[in-house]
Order: sequence, then C-alpha cells, then structure tokens
Amino acid sequence: MPVTDGLLDERGLSKLKWRCRRGLLENDLFIERFFKRFSDTLTIRQATALGLLMDLSDNDLLDVQLARKSLAQVAIPLDREDVHEVLSMLRLNC
Repeated sequence: MPVTDGLLDERGLSKLKWRCRRGLLENDLFIERFFKRFSDTLTIRQATALGLLMDLSDNDLLDVQLARKSLAQVAIPLDREDVHEVLSMLRLNC
C-alpha cells in the first residue's frame, strides 16, 4: 500500500506518540516539541518517516538530531527525502 500525504488520524497519532517514547530525555524533548508543533498537520508519509527514525538507537537518533552524524552515517539506511523532511521538522526550535 503506498504511503500518502493524507493527514494522520487520531488513532494513528496516538500509536505514533507511544512508538516515539525514548530512553534519553534529550530525544524526548525533541519529540515532545515536534508533536506540540505538528500534531494537527502531520501526514501519513511524515508519520512513516518518523517511525523509521524511531528504529535508530537512542544515541544515533540524538546524533542525527544534533547533526553530529548524517543520515548516511547510521546503521539503518535512512538517507531518504521524507526522513530528511521529518528530521528538519524535529530540529526546529532546538
């Protein structure tokens, strides 16, 4: 099934928020700000990309959010346009 740009529904958003719980406070702060800013406008495509970022270890996730590593430098192949978009969204207000 292709990923669409339709808005994420309330159930999907709730599941995504649960999926995004992290072990490092710093990651949680990035994610909390992300949801405060984008919950109402988050698309299914963006939610899927965020889910891919959540497959990273806590340390790798923090490193890419702080630009200490690029997406090409992490173990999971995430050098994709949609993941770059969501990463930019996560970095807002940092």
